[in-house]
Amino acid sequence: MSKSGHMPDNDLPWSFPVAVAQLPEAGLHQVLEASAAQRQLIAEAAGVNAVLQATATFEIVPEPEGRVSVTGNVRARVEQACVVSLEPVENDIDEHISAVFAPPSQIPVSPKSVQKEEGDDAEIPDLPEPIVNGVIDLGHLATEFLILGIDPYPRKPGVAFTPPLTPEDPDEHPFAALKALKAVPGKPQGKSQGSKDKKPEGK
Repeated sequence: MSKSGHMPDNDLPWSFPVAVAQLPEAGLHQVLEASAAQRQLIAEAAGVNAVLQATATFEIVPEPEGRVSVTGNVRARVEQACVVSLEPVENDIDEHISAVFAPPSQIPVSPKSVQKEEGDDAEIPDLPEPIVNGVIDLGHLATEFLILGIDPYPRKPGVAFTPPLTPEDPDEHPFAALKALKAVPGKPQGKSQGSKDKKPEGK
């Protein structure tokens, strides 16, 4: 059981639920560190070789009308495969977390519905995250921002992409195969000058 008094969600790689009703008026400072088992599940969800470490810090502040502001940082070190050499490469992640949670009844169906009420010239706002069953899951929030911070094209230092060399033999070039397909046996490749002036023989 987490310090918040709620059982973690076993369907999530990293779960740490906090009950909104139990938040102090002055707010709550919370530090999380993912266990080895949680890091393995995060790695599987993120599609990386491994998550070597993952920590998150949060400032959770209650706001009027039942809303909650959550800010903080998630830091992690992940191991990925270099997109060039496929060798393991480690990358550090340091992502700022900022989110607002609200009761589902206060969240519009879509951002466009808000724009429709305020006029077409109004900017489409970012909708709050829903407070589900009176709980905010900080572990899930940290996982989302951690995955956003992963480099989609990791490259090992000093490794450069080398494009394939052009074949020295022109017949080995891909366009040579295309040319060969066009040169169908028995199909004339164009009229010769002699055939242009040749007249049919009389009957």
